[in-house]
Amino acid sequence: MQTIWRTLRTAAWLGWQIESNWTDPFLFTVYSIAKPIASVLILILMYKVVARADFGHPMFAYLYLGNAFYIYVGAVLTGISQVLIIDREEYGVLKYFYIAPIPPEVYLVGRGMARMATGTIAVAITLLFGVLAFGLPLRPSAAGAGVFLLAMALGMLAMIGMGVGLAGATLLAARHVWVIGEAVAGALYLFCGAVFPLEVLPPFLRPLGYGLPLTYWLESVRRALLGPSAFRFPTFAGWSDAQLLGALSGMALLSLILGFGFYRFAEGRARQHGAIDRETGY
Repeated sequence: MQTIWRTLRTAAWLGWQIESNWTDPFLFTVYSIAKPIASVLILILMYKVVARADFGHPMFAYLYLGNAFYIYVGAVLTGISQVLIIDREEYGVLKYFYIAPIPPEVYLVGRGMARMATGTIAVAITLLFGVLAFGLPLRPSAAGAGVFLLAMALGMLAMIGMGVGLAGATLLAARHVWVIGEAVAGALYLFCGAVFPLEVLPPFLRPLGYGLPLTYWLESVRRALLGPSAFRFPTFAGWSDAQLLGALSGMALLSLILGFGFYRFAEGRARQHGAIDRETGY
């Protein structure tokens, strides 16, 4: 446990240094504020032009929160999946990582925590902007706060499992490994009910949405922050908070098992084929 904690702490510190030292603190602050606001303005424009609905409609808060918290998905999946590529392609130190007496998966998670931190900043800025500019009706109760914290913990575990699995995929891919995390996060955006209910999808695609832990995570977070009067997509209208959290718990555990298991498999295959330290030239 001492080795795990030391690895996690040191990897998180290293990841933060890499994520935050590309420019001076002022420009980093401006970028951290401007990027999430710019992204949410795209959603607001689409909502106003396509839906032609009022910002005071309860559905707007539902869509806004789904889009805001989905920032975590891109941050965690990309942050973890790109670690091995960055260490191999940019810094040329992946060989030293593999001979160090540290758990590889813990190192990956630690490095990804830096993206989790920047993602948290982006989510907080997006929520604050929604409250100040559009009167986002956040009404978390004491019980809702407990649901929110539990949902966030389970959601993060699920995303960590997915990110570690994608890190294994980068070891086996020969080209375009940089975009794996972003591509998967972008694709899943359509299937987890972030901005529209699963009923909008064709019937043969809906099971994919029901099989994603992100779907249950987003629904639980929305209910916790908006209170009992929250607008609800018909997807889980008949589900209780306990049922959502139960499903999310099982899927988070499954995500960790499959993600870490696939990473071990991919790492073994990469070792057999001499691909651990193979540079792609990208």
